Amino acid sequence: SIADDAYARGSTALEEGRPGRALELFAEAWKEVPGHPGVAQDFATALERLKKRGDEAEQQGKPEEAGRSWAASLSYLSHPAARGKALPFTRTELKENLDRLSKTLMEKGLVEYREGRFESAISWWQKILAYDPANEEAAKSVRTATTQLENLKKITPKK
Repeated sequence: SIADDAYARGSTALEEGRPGRALELFAEAWKEVPGHPGVAQDFATALERLKKRGDEAEQQGKPEEAGRSWAASLSYLSHPAARGKALPFTRTELKENLDRLSKTLMEKGLVEYREGRFESAISWWQKILAYDPANEEAAKSVRTATTQLENLKKITPKK
């Protein structure tokens, strides 16, 4: 069946260390067959591994990857296959991690912006938008710095 195929591919993705992909496929299987027994069994494991991947990415200084993993974990936490499962983290913890990460990245961007390093500032703020596209503060900062950069290019003579 479509559900069993999606579940099998999800299990393979999980074995290969791709928990985000596993969760996508598990969700696809669940959509075809709500309550799919394999998904019911493995969904929480994949979710835990995705959250852990975010933690590891943060420790390795990879904020975009951390943010993406935590944001995806947060969205899958409300999936029916995750309901009633005992997980070693909470929705609140994930939100706090994301808020802390965004705050840190905003501050790094502001430091660069104040020093006139607009491209660097933009790249810090774009890291936030990679996992939180609706972050208005980061989006506005990117727009402002981009405008500053364009204005600077207009008045700076080419060498």
